[in-house]
Amino acid sequence: MNEIIKKNAITFGIVTGVISVLITSSIYLIDLKLFTAWWIGIASIAIYVGIGIYMLMKTKKELGGIFSFKDAFTTYFLSAVIGIVISVLFNILLFNFIDTEAKDTVQEHLIEFQVNMLKKFNTPTATIKEAVEKMEEQNQFDIVPQIKGSAFSIIFSALFGLILAAIFKSKPKEQF
Repeated sequence: MNEIIKKNAITFGIVTGVISVLITSSIYLIDLKLFTAWWIGIASIAIYVGIGIYMLMKTKKELGGIFSFKDAFTTYFLSAVIGIVISVLFNILLFNFIDTEAKDTVQEHLIEFQVNMLKKFNTPTATIKEAVEKMEEQNQFDIVPQIKGSAFSIIFSALFGLILAAIFKSKPKEQF
């Protein structure tokens, strides 16, 4: 693997992971109800996309404008995996070892949020009750659900990485 690609992927992966830890820590310190705020999720995604785009632009420039689809995808995907791993490890530590009560409090807020959303859509009471029972059975902040969630995040990142790689790849020399 090219050293520039490796260096940028690792550096930006760590940056993304640290930003994720800072966002989670800030929410944890300010108000646990913010874990249910949709706008924080959207803002976080925008930040991660922005970092990914900047990383690919920087890497392409450092490679002299020659950036294959494979190299672009590898750069983005490796960075995303590193960021996800850092984030998930921090969340596992925070909610399962440092403050286990926070996990239960956030779960209660998420259930309350889900019930309110379902009520807004005039969902039948039986369906709401069933949804609450399912949520109570498995707390998404337990270790196994977080690992499963990270797998889905990696898959989503791979799909998004394919799109970005297609955008940032260099055109073949014949097209110049």
